Amino acid sequence: MLPEENFITGFEGYLRDERHVSTNTFLSYMRDVNQFVDYLSKHANVPVQAVSSQTVNGYVQWLHGAGKSAATVARSVASIRCFYTYLISAGVVDANPVVDITVEKAEKKLPQILTSAEVELLLDQPKCTDMKGYRDRAMLELLYATGIRVSELISMNIDDVKLSAGIVKCSTHGKERYIPMYSAAIRAVSDYINLVRGQMIADPTEQALFVNVNGERMTRQGFWKVVKHYQEMAKIDKDITPHTLRHSFAAHLLENGADLHSIQEMLGHADISSTQVYAQLVKKQLKDVYNKAHPRA
Repeated sequence: MLPEENFITGFEGYLRDERHVSTNTFLSYMRDVNQFVDYLSKHANVPVQAVSSQTVNGYVQWLHGAGKSAATVARSVASIRCFYTYLISAGVVDANPVVDITVEKAEKKLPQILTSAEVELLLDQPKCTDMKGYRDRAMLELLYATGIRVSELISMNIDDVKLSAGIVKCSTHGKERYIPMYSAAIRAVSDYINLVRGQMIADPTEQALFVNVNGERMTRQGFWKVVKHYQEMAKIDKDITPHTLRHSFAAHLLENGADLHSIQEMLGHADISSTQVYAQLVKKQLKDVYNKAHPRA
């Protein structure tokens, strides 16, 4: 059995080496579990290996008392459940005290999208007067044209773009999908590749489609800054993230008659339920328009 002071270190290794969780998930789990262990020490006076379901319920009530949202509480319980799954595998405990813990479900917020006019305004901000302008316009146009994830955008290689066919290839979790592009996106990507990419890359063998000012593959953080920069330039009063264009892509396709299964395929959703949220979003928008515009509403 691990000494108690090594539980956290062991859990870190479990998340990284066995669960292979993303960086964001890793940080979230560790933050939640560290807070729980701190609570056990300061408020419950219970060692990690002696925690019962009553202890966990007490912690849930403590979180609510501290003003934590339903989403935060639900995430914390999921993190602690994972922690005890690890402790069982490490032989520290025999049962998971979180198995039967139920918490209030967080209200699922509909994603924020841009209007068609806001999308046009945002895409019009990068000016093709320098290499960065060509690159930024190509990235934004490609993201809205295809609805790909930002991780897919920055991991895309030059060979994944088929300009003559007007499609791009995305490879995620071992699965490939091909997504068409509209003509303005094809033109923007073509101009970037043919006119400036060769001057931007640091190494002639570089495979990355989009690179930063150092000539290396664009990072998620780098692209986030690009989006924020053009949001400010466009003076759009919404919290735009790279994912906002993905949401807008799906909602606008649905508004204009695309079927859910086609949108699901283009987005790369494994489950149709993930795509159905956009149908709810469109229905809500129609209801809002009706309530504002109908003379008797």
